[in-house]
Amino acid sequence: MQRRNFTAALASLPLAACSRSGQDSAETVLRFAWWGGAGRHEATLKAIAAFERQNPGLKIKAEYMGFNGYLERLTTQIAGGSEPDIMQINWAWLAMFSKRGSGFADLGQYSRHIALNQFSAEDLDSGRVEGKLNALPSAFTARVFLWNVAAFQRAGLGLPKTWDDLFNAGRVFKEKLGDQAYPLDGELYDMILLSQTWVQQKYGTPYVDPSAPRVAMSPEAALEWVRFYRRLIAEHVATPLPLRASLGGAEKPTEQQQDWVVGNWAGNFTWDSTIPLRAATLDKNQKMVLGDFLVQPGAKGTGMFGRPTVMLAMGRNTRHGELAARFINFLLTDPDAIRLLGKTRGVPAAKAQFEVLAQANKLPPLELAAHHQIKQQRDAGQVPVPAKLFEHARLHKFMREVFETVAYGKTTDEEAARRLVEEGNALLKRIK
Repeated sequence: MQRRNFTAALASLPLAACSRSGQDSAETVLRFAWWGGAGRHEATLKAIAAFERQNPGLKIKAEYMGFNGYLERLTTQIAGGSEPDIMQINWAWLAMFSKRGSGFADLGQYSRHIALNQFSAEDLDSGRVEGKLNALPSAFTARVFLWNVAAFQRAGLGLPKTWDDLFNAGRVFKEKLGDQAYPLDGELYDMILLSQTWVQQKYGTPYVDPSAPRVAMSPEAALEWVRFYRRLIAEHVATPLPLRASLGGAEKPTEQQQDWVVGNWAGNFTWDSTIPLRAATLDKNQKMVLGDFLVQPGAKGTGMFGRPTVMLAMGRNTRHGELAARFINFLLTDPDAIRLLGKTRGVPAAKAQFEVLAQANKLPPLELAAHHQIKQQRDAGQVPVPAKLFEHARLHKFMREVFETVAYGKTTDEEAARRLVEEGNALLKRIK
């Protein structure tokens, strides 16, 4: 009831009180930019209309598109000071646009208009830069193992419970199901993250230090990072990059791969938010399940990699900060809003919105199981907020380039590891 009263109190504020312009205008306009597919667009437009009905005299100008080109447009707008009042961003973009916390408005200054108590401390920390709350997450996602149990049954195997089980599956799949069968598929970045998970469990450090712009891995750990990736391919565990490239593109999503559809490729290490996509294309003879998260005996952590899915930020040049804050609050925490938005931006981070979907049985069992697996690890402190620089576009490109040279046999493991440490450190200092 207290939550309802809080929302009602926000909605009752007159628009004039939320405008910094001091002008009496017949219509106040807010610009809201986001990317997505048709489902997200349709749901978001309905939510916008609902907020406008609650606030006569307000017009929210929707600026939406697919992902391609969105970052380029936003970069130009921010550079020119013409960014939207509210914008959907990727978590990693905080490191690009707000290195000192001043690239976006500080939402902490609008706490009277945003139900920050709906978010966990970790979720709030993920949007802070230099102590300023630059963005709020719509949802949290992390890497999980998905397995096609029917394929493992055809191979006469149980689902992997250990890393040894996974590597044994590579040998068995090849012997019993043929050269075209692999227990695991993934794009290059999937395999980079999977290999980092193994190394982080052994050494206790990710690639990038979360508190400083430097490589956290020792040269020894970086070498094992490279060797583990090579082992995945050499022992027939994961689909080789050249094979994926020959089948329509190395980065072609798993669910679009025919070998995944018919069960030749039996697993995926992926974001839990992609579960609906992966399941949608399997033929009727396949069955996808959530797997255990593989952890080495005596590991120094699970190495589970998680981060916000998408976030909402406020433009630092907005003239309607209080109204923009209220709109962000509506989208991310309001129970009525989530009935319109559903899971179009992931399983909601806000407690009230999550409860609405859970009580209405709007969270499919597999997605709910993945959510609980991740939450259990987060509650145990096993999914620390990673370095924002880790997914910086320039570092991402660099890591891919290094591992591509490994995948195509163009470098030695030692040289690749040296580059990851030495060139990685140099790049991080430039983009910090």
